[in-house]
Amino acid sequence: MNVNDVNFGGYSIEEISIGMKEAYCHTISDADIKAYAGISGDNNPVHMSKAYAANTRFKDRIAHGFYSAGFFSALFGTKLPGPGCVYVSQNLKFVRPVYINDEVIAVVEVTSLDKPRGRVFFSTRCFVNEKMVIDGEAELYIPKK
Repeated sequence: MNVNDVNFGGYSIEEISIGMKEAYCHTISDADIKAYAGISGDNNPVHMSKAYAANTRFKDRIAHGFYSAGFFSALFGTKLPGPGCVYVSQNLKFVRPVYINDEVIAVVEVTSLDKPRGRVFFSTRCFVNEKMVIDGEAELYIPKK
């Protein structure tokens, strides 16, 4: 069997339309923060030390911003548009902190298309308790059928 003969799912540029939306939900754990710190090398004590974080404006440990933002990649690579897409750019604004045990809901929505170039533009947002914690925009390349 040839890998090119396997249908991995996802949408082609011809199948994408403005307004399409997907969401991903994940509850942040202590193990998540430790694993992300190990992978990224970001051992900032605001993420790792309860004692240190208690003396910051956050009053407790917070998750790495890019950990939560990584949920957009999960959505893009598996749901919308799905396998075969490639990130071109991402702009982010971290609006509020995310804490351990927060349930983060990441939402991506198609906002515009450049079908001749195979480009799709998305709004990218994360929410905790219905409050926006991350606001951004992404551009992806999506292959043709």
